[in-house]
Amino acid sequence: MVRSTNAIVGIVFVSLILDLLAFTIPLPLFPRLIQHYVDQERHGSTLLSSTLAGLRHYRAYLHSLGLSQVSTATEQNVKWDVTLLGGLLGSVFSLGQCVIAPALGRLSDKYGRRAVLLTTMAGNILSSLVWLFSTTFSTYLLSRIIGGLSEGNVQLSIAIISDVTTSQQRARAMALIGLAFSLCFTFGPALGAYLAPRAMSTSLSLNYYAMPAAMATGLLIAETLLLAALLPETRTSTANLSSESTKQAPRRSVTERRARLTALRSTHLGFILFFSGAEYTLTFLAYDLFAYSNAKNGRLLGFIGLLSALLQGGYVRRAAVKKGSAYLAKTGISSSGLAMVLLCLLPALADTSPRASALCLYAAAAALAYTSATVVNSLNTLASLECDESMQKDAQPKDVIPKGEALGRMRSAGQLGRTLGPLLATSTYWLLGPAKCYGAFAVGLLVVRFRSQAVLSASPDHDEKAE
Repeated sequence: MVRSTNAIVGIVFVSLILDLLAFTIPLPLFPRLIQHYVDQERHGSTLLSSTLAGLRHYRAYLHSLGLSQVSTATEQNVKWDVTLLGGLLGSVFSLGQCVIAPALGRLSDKYGRRAVLLTTMAGNILSSLVWLFSTTFSTYLLSRIIGGLSEGNVQLSIAIISDVTTSQQRARAMALIGLAFSLCFTFGPALGAYLAPRAMSTSLSLNYYAMPAAMATGLLIAETLLLAALLPETRTSTANLSSESTKQAPRRSVTERRARLTALRSTHLGFILFFSGAEYTLTFLAYDLFAYSNAKNGRLLGFIGLLSALLQGGYVRRAAVKKGSAYLAKTGISSSGLAMVLLCLLPALADTSPRASALCLYAAAAALAYTSATVVNSLNTLASLECDESMQKDAQPKDVIPKGEALGRMRSAGQLGRTLGPLLATSTYWLLGPAKCYGAFAVGLLVVRFRSQAVLSASPDHDEKAE
């Protein structure tokens, strides 16, 4: 099966659309889905009731030490419990990806991208089916664990695009991954909110949000069929050797490039730690302060996705060529810091000026949209430029940097951030409230921005733009 670079990139883009739609459909539903489980299992002998009891005893203990503002289960504090449980679920999902990503990268280097990707899709479908039939918090938690251990589409899509593009083409091609994210964050949450109140006519015991779960399952099955029918193996592609410039030896030694990859992973981890915490708690914040419904949360996420898609399709693709991925990464991290400052101010504004608070919320969402459009894809592009474009059969492992393994470790660092970020954010929110939570995250992102200056200013991408 021989296909052109553009055809392969197009197949990857469509598969990502299907995959990320399935991923984003449940996002606006999380607060009320978790609230449903809390209401259903609060007084029973279940994993959830035991978890809630333990959390409240722990909070009461911290309150006695003066480390928490609250100790009793007021209506607001129950919502904070929902926020913390949401963070725990998000962390479980990301922890699975953190653990599995390096292994998926190594396996794709050895057995090929296509085979590994199709294997992970089977796990994704299983995860979605477990969600569809989950009527308790425990089974829903199981679906998140399976999903985390099976999610390989984004990581392997980055590797596939790196296989078939030259270093000069890569930033623009990688921007399509960001565009897929943006489009799906525009339409996926809205689709989930639309499907949420619609029941399925069946005698089976299904999830509270069975229709969104069924739609996600259908999308994943369609994606798997598409990949099985159209995607060729790309690991041995020679497309990346078509340019004379890519035949030149890398300007840095393997040791230097490995050191730079370590620095990029550190930047990725630090950024995702704080950004994912804010990203994950945004719908919970709107639910807490403004009692946002599924539809309103869907519109909020849709605004972020639409603005991010417009940026990806226009500004980012041009800026990646003219200014470089390093520039986009730096400005994106700065934008996320601005978003944290605005979210920090939001609770005070919500009590005094509803109009100003709405403007502040959407201004923060706009800043997060720019960040979503720029940082992660730029860091992945920079990491791919440190890898070897091709490897000789007799090359020693210490003499080369395989793409699959390097990008898998990059993905793992990001997912470690996504494991800890929601947990850190929801714990801080739960103990201290939203203002102090986002204020602390603003400081954290400021530190990440200054620490990343050296590695981003010395990137190959930055060097090319300076010449």
